[in-house]
Amino acid sequence: MWAATLAWRGTAYAGWQLQPDVRTIQAEVEVALGALCGATGPLPVQATGRTDSGVHAEAQIVAFRLPVPRKPFQVVAGINRHTPDDIVCLSATMMPDDFSPRGWTKQKLYRYRILNRVSGCPFRSPFVWHVKRPLNVGAMQEAMPHLVGQHDFTSFRAARCSANTPIRTINGGQILIKEADELHIEFVGHGFLRHHIRIMVGTLARVGHGNFKPEQVLSIREARDRSKAGPTAPSQGLTLVSVELLDGPRSEAEYSPTS
Repeated sequence: MWAATLAWRGTAYAGWQLQPDVRTIQAEVEVALGALCGATGPLPVQATGRTDSGVHAEAQIVAFRLPVPRKPFQVVAGINRHTPDDIVCLSATMMPDDFSPRGWTKQKLYRYRILNRVSGCPFRSPFVWHVKRPLNVGAMQEAMPHLVGQHDFTSFRAARCSANTPIRTINGGQILIKEADELHIEFVGHGFLRHHIRIMVGTLARVGHGNFKPEQVLSIREARDRSKAGPTAPSQGLTLVSVELLDGPRSEAEYSPTS
């Protein structure tokens, strides 16, 4: 089994997962793998998880089998030859035959970028949410602990979410001032619900604007009602930064939806 690390700019794609009649990252990579091996069609590939339309990735891990022998440098070069410039393979390595990117995932780090100033930035606009009104970062940081830990996150779950349970564990969250005009909101966890991070970011922005008090985020979470939370932040500000793998598959207890 092969494992490869991919990076992409998600602007032109309807997310990772295969969908009819739209461009997706998975479709492009599967076509590239087929071309790499001289196959008659695409070769299937699995990822550690889905990403929404317009979301970016700095280091997503994917797995696949090849019908012909290849060296790691050939896999990297072959994928990069046959994918568009906004999808790049960073590395490739052989893994045990039972490797599963989802089953071996320990946790993922997501980062959301907010450009907080009146004027936009043409160089950052594809990767940030431009918020013109000043944000009270201290209030947002005060609210963040209510979004960390194992909880029922129904209030931060999109209507069409297909997850079996709304219970998730967020291992860590922080808000960083990276530049005078840019905030980074980071979340670490094994798995997230549909639009989970973007709804939490939208809620934190409401705190930053004074629409919610920091302590209200707790009552919003406990309400288990999507209508109580803030808006869904735009997709372009979100990036999958990294994936941390275990040394082997997660146990049944570890791999439960609540972990």
